[in-house]
Amino acid sequence: MKRIALLRERHVRSASTGTHCPASGLWTPDQSPDEAHTFFEGQVFPTYQGTPTVWRRRAAGQE
Repeated sequence: MKRIALLRERHVRSASTGTHCPASGLWTPDQSPDEAHTFFEGQVFPTYQGTPTVWRRRAAGQE
C-alpha cells in the first residue's frame, strides 16, 4: 500500500519553496524556466534569488 502512495507523489510536476522534493531530477524556477537545478527526493526546495517560487520538474530529455 505504501508503495502505491509513493508512486502517486512522484507524478507531481511542481512544488513550492519550502516543500520537499517529491522526485529526484532537474527542476526549474518559474522566474527562470531556462535555468535547471538538480534536486534529490526529500530535499527542501529553496528560494530562488531570495524570493519564494514554484519549482517545475523538467520532462525527461528536455535540455
